[in-house]
Amino acid sequence: MTAFVVEADGGSRGNPGPAGYGAVVKDAADGQVLAEAAEALGTTTNNVAEYRGLIAGLASVLAVGGDGARVEVRMDSKLVIEQMAGRWKIKNEGLRPLALEAAAMARRLKVTWTWIPRERNRHADRLANEAMDAAAKGRTWHPTSAPPPTPGPPPSSGAPPASASASGGDLGPGTGVQDSLFAAPDTAPDTDPLTDAAVSEAAVSAPVSAPVSAPAPAVGAAGGRGTGWRPPTSTATVLLLLRHGETPLSVERRFSGLGDPELTGQGTAQAEAAAVRLAREPYGIDVIVSSPLRRARATAEIVAARVGVPVVVEDGLREVDFGDWEGHTFTEIQRRWPAELAAWLADPGVAPPGGESFATATGRVEEARERLLGEHPGKTILAVSHVTPIKTLLRLALTAPAEALYRMHLDLACLSVIEYYADGPAVVKALNDTSHLR
Repeated sequence: MTAFVVEADGGSRGNPGPAGYGAVVKDAADGQVLAEAAEALGTTTNNVAEYRGLIAGLASVLAVGGDGARVEVRMDSKLVIEQMAGRWKIKNEGLRPLALEAAAMARRLKVTWTWIPRERNRHADRLANEAMDAAAKGRTWHPTSAPPPTPGPPPSSGAPPASASASGGDLGPGTGVQDSLFAAPDTAPDTDPLTDAAVSEAAVSAPVSAPVSAPAPAVGAAGGRGTGWRPPTSTATVLLLLRHGETPLSVERRFSGLGDPELTGQGTAQAEAAAVRLAREPYGIDVIVSSPLRRARATAEIVAARVGVPVVVEDGLREVDFGDWEGHTFTEIQRRWPAELAAWLADPGVAPPGGESFATATGRVEEARERLLGEHPGKTILAVSHVTPIKTLLRLALTAPAEALYRMHLDLACLSVIEYYADGPAVVKALNDTSHLR
């Protein structure tokens, strides 16, 4: 599995004084620079700048590598390293929010904290000084040389994910890039190349559920539930979207499209956990459909054995075809196909070499959705699929633009829920719920 190094630094000219930070992400194997970030911070202290550098570095590695990535964080700030490692207490209340923010991001990764002498942190120090110098001249820092930019969701802090030079997304590429940050395919952990990343304790998140925020004429739900504004006026057709469990390609964070790996032992355990949940109330599954690929069918069959409903194969729910990128890591693709990767990450209509674009995949996913809704009105349908089809269905339900694919993250074996109404809009009730994996 690819591992990364983050080097981060921050400084102020006066303490407090004009301040800035710098951070760089490198491939741990060969030292290749994968992303750079730097920013002037106005007037603040040296320690605040150092923490901001750390946050930017963690955001950058999440963009490049996704959740669950292995990373060594190197800084010449003894204070930050020891506090983040839990060996020193945080006595400065002004630093506590920054430390908590950094810790939340670090929990999504597998981090080793390393203090290094200042002379070994020259790259990050140079970036911080470049940002401060640019600000002193009334300019904004821009990288002078870096990998092609790739879209990815902004970190919760609002700090830039990796400035203009960041690469990655919900993962890198996916986990991934998914996926984490990308919404794309089964890349990383079977992974979302930008975003979908392997499931780890840090990556397992609580269910996210919220009503659609626009008033709708009929947004009720099966069983008399509504979204809060109006009572139900029709029975929903409920679509439960289950991502398959872990595969060997997930473990190694490789793009996994039409390749057909089997579930690992962990993947089978994840499917069993999902099956236990889905066999209980309130789900009441009437129909189970699955992608034709083995990792999805195996997951579906495990659920079917508990629910007592047969599995029907739906070809439209297969993962996107990654063509020449199948089986490669995001870093390998970035090195061998830099221009093609940059174009693919910038435009859902662009396909990988020899592969299928997200725009093309959307067409067949929409057709599959219409078949399911037409054949099973008012029923509860479990669809076992992959990152791209699931994100596509969620995006369409939210009437979000195609670029929203790059802004969602789906963990392995996660559950999402959409309710469809004959006399009203679709309502997304849950997204990336992994509570059954705890």
